[in-house]
Amino acid sequence: MNKIVHWTGILESLLFAAGDEGLTLKQIMKVMDIEEFEAQAVVEELKQEYDQNEDRGITLIQLAGTYQLATKKEHAVYLQRLVEVPNQTTLSQAGLETLTIIAYKQPITRAEIEDIRGVKTDRPIQTLVAKGLIQEVGRAEGAGRAILYGTTKEFLDYFGLKDIKELPPLPETNQEEFLQDEADLFFDQIRVDDTIE
Repeated sequence: MNKIVHWTGILESLLFAAGDEGLTLKQIMKVMDIEEFEAQAVVEELKQEYDQNEDRGITLIQLAGTYQLATKKEHAVYLQRLVEVPNQTTLSQAGLETLTIIAYKQPITRAEIEDIRGVKTDRPIQTLVAKGLIQEVGRAEGAGRAILYGTTKEFLDYFGLKDIKELPPLPETNQEEFLQDEADLFFDQIRVDDTIE
C-alpha cells in the first residue's frame, strides 16, 4: 500500500505536467513502468484522495480516454471571480512571446506557436484567452482541424492600437531571431496591467 501511496504523488506530478492533454492509462503504465492493474490502482487511489478530502480544490477526471486534473465544480464561482479580477502586475516573458507571435502571425495554431517558441504553450494560451486578449478565430484545414488563434478588440484597446496594422514592422530576418527583440521593443513601450503566464 505504501508503494501505491508513493506512486500517487508521482502520478499527480505527471498529470500536472501533462495539463489539459492529460494522460492515457497506457502512457501512465509506460512512464511509471508498471502493469495495467497497478496503474488502475494508482489512478483510483489518487481519485479517492481528492474526492474524500473536502479541503482539496482539485479532482481527477477521465475525458475521452485520458486522465487529467480539474478544479472541483463547487469552486466554479471563485474561479470566475479570479478571471474577472485584474492584477496590477506585468506580463510574463512566456505570455509576451506567445502574444507577440499570435499578433504578428495570426491566424495561427498552437503547434505553429510552439514551433516558433520551442516550448509548450498551453498555459500562456489559456491565460491569454481568459484575459480576452486572444480568441479562437477558426479551424485549420487538414487532419485534426486545429484551433486557429487571433487577437481580439480587447487586445487593440489594451495596447492602445486602432488597428493590427499599427504593430511595428518586423525586420526581414528569421522569425526565431527577431521574436525576442521585437517583443521587448514593442511591449516595453506599453504600460501593462495583467499577468500572462
